[in-house]
Amino acid sequence: MTLPAPLDLDDDLAAERRHLADSRAALGRMRGRAESLFSSSADVAGDSFAAETLGRTLSRRVAELADDPSTPLFFGKLAIEEAAYHIGRRHVTDDAGEPMVLDWRAPLSQSFYRASVRDPQGVSTRRRFGFVRGELTSFEDEHLDRGEELGTSSRILTAEIERPRVGPMRDIVATIQPEQDELVRAELDQSICVQGAPGTGKTAVGLHRAAYLLYVHRERLRRSGVLIVGPNTAFLSYISAVLPALGEVEVQQSTVDELIARVPVKGRDTDAAVLLKHDVRMAAVIRRAVWDRLVKPTEPIMVSDGSYRWRIDAEPLRRIVDEARREGLPYTVGRDRVLARVVGLLQRQSEYRTGNSPSEGWLRRMAKVAPVREFLDRAWPALTPEAVVVSLLTDAELLARSAEGVLSAGEQAALLWEKAPKSVKSARFSAADLLLLDEAAGVLERESSFGHVVVDEAQDLSPMQARAIARRSEHGSITLLGDLAQGTAPWAAAHWKDTLAHLGKPDAAVVPLTVGFRVPAAVVALANRLLPALGVDVPEAVSLRRDGDLAIVALADAAEVDAATLVEVTAALEHEGSVAVIAADPAVERLRRHLAAAGLEAATPDDVDSGARVTVVPATIVKGLEYDHVIVVEPAEIVAAEPRGLHRLYVVLTRAVSRLSVIHSAPLPEALAG
Repeated sequence: MTLPAPLDLDDDLAAERRHLADSRAALGRMRGRAESLFSSSADVAGDSFAAETLGRTLSRRVAELADDPSTPLFFGKLAIEEAAYHIGRRHVTDDAGEPMVLDWRAPLSQSFYRASVRDPQGVSTRRRFGFVRGELTSFEDEHLDRGEELGTSSRILTAEIERPRVGPMRDIVATIQPEQDELVRAELDQSICVQGAPGTGKTAVGLHRAAYLLYVHRERLRRSGVLIVGPNTAFLSYISAVLPALGEVEVQQSTVDELIARVPVKGRDTDAAVLLKHDVRMAAVIRRAVWDRLVKPTEPIMVSDGSYRWRIDAEPLRRIVDEARREGLPYTVGRDRVLARVVGLLQRQSEYRTGNSPSEGWLRRMAKVAPVREFLDRAWPALTPEAVVVSLLTDAELLARSAEGVLSAGEQAALLWEKAPKSVKSARFSAADLLLLDEAAGVLERESSFGHVVVDEAQDLSPMQARAIARRSEHGSITLLGDLAQGTAPWAAAHWKDTLAHLGKPDAAVVPLTVGFRVPAAVVALANRLLPALGVDVPEAVSLRRDGDLAIVALADAAEVDAATLVEVTAALEHEGSVAVIAADPAVERLRRHLAAAGLEAATPDDVDSGARVTVVPATIVKGLEYDHVIVVEPAEIVAAEPRGLHRLYVVLTRAVSRLSVIHSAPLPEALAG
């Protein structure tokens, strides 16, 4: 669009407000047209299948065009030569099809994030808009052609980064920094690993990369799908609003446990068994337990066919089995191929003797006759993942053969169930058994592959969990997000190269993000004291925030802890934003009851839509979440609760994006106190 004549600031602000109102009206008309087409889709389609397909497409389009009045449609504006372009969360056009707002993912919008005085990319002026609850209140200009560049000192940019947050995570399209933008716009075929210190926006980068790839490769990714894998349901609830706010409504979100949930979890494991079942060596054991079922044929097949009798000798049968084995197919596919080739030999004999090509019915009958099925069941038995795992965990001899040279006798004993189930269907599988079932399924069958997978908090993936994700991204790319310093699982990675190898992406680039925009410098400095004790080689986080508050509240008596927590919560509520009380898991219910007795009802981490300002959070599920004011109760209890307690404390301390209070009666952990 053509640039208007210069106006004074009040007139300019009024013009921008009119453009916002006009853009919202235009978006409403776009949605109205989509709704009208959706309501008439059954009438215009030629048949029921076409009607269903068209209806699904239009329904998706209606959802993509939803408008949230509390969220601004655009956040920036570029002046390039004689034209001006508003940059926003989605593309909006007027009734003639002319753009009123450019999607932030459009090629031209890239200049909003990357243009600089050194490289203006044709931009003369970059404007940022300030909003309060969806109302445009201010703007701020950078005249790049005059050498003006605000960078992170931009008042509006800083206010947006530091804006208090209650409820689900928000998008960061208005604040993406150049180094983040490079990661967001990486090519679809490129797998990347982001080693992100706390507050550097790694989660947002991953989600916005998913949104960007869906914009650039929409049809391809609609067919193959995009998957977001998070550490727990609380985290997935927290990030659930980001992609819909950008108009992306068809992204699957899942935890690893949900992804591999073939059967209900009814059993429990010892700690030793859990560690073994997450160990990559189990993949070799399972593979051997499956493929060792093959038996070389020693007898011919004799098939009666009316007045004919067909014979296949043992040698060609052995050749068929050996060839199928060498082809590296999934076990079940190999079995089907052996059957097809045996039937093919019978077919050639019939054609030679009768001079006619057998019918489809004849071929199906030959595949089911007793001699053929008996041969197949002996040479290449039918298996299910459940049967493989149950037999492996209940048959000491089978486990010994499969684990020879891989697991010690003691490890094998730790795996075996105390009591065998009466049948496979009655087996009580544990959560860790789901990994074995998924591994067995991967040996037996082909898993469908997503076009792109985003994995957050990936430092806590076990090798077997990584393999489960790898099977679902074999033909796609991965964005891996995490921080080695925040690894709290017993199998947490010490190096990204190991995790990337298990994911099947050993050549993925590892890109560090060290500059934090959310966690204040005082909080980062406290958490950085722990890094030397964590045993990982990661750079210290650096924060651009100088406005945060840090308070260490030392108490003489443990009986005073609950009362001091109430005092801190009450004080925190005098400020804007969300408040979290984080404690070792056993203390959570006690603290929640104490707050409730004082008239303060506290939400759980899953209640992201409740609007509650106070949440009491167990330390074990706080990973990935952020709150404006965090109150950490008894750090020593958090550290003592698990083997990697110092890593957990590092996570807990870095959840605060404005203020942090640490309440303790027990001495602080030495690494922190120092």
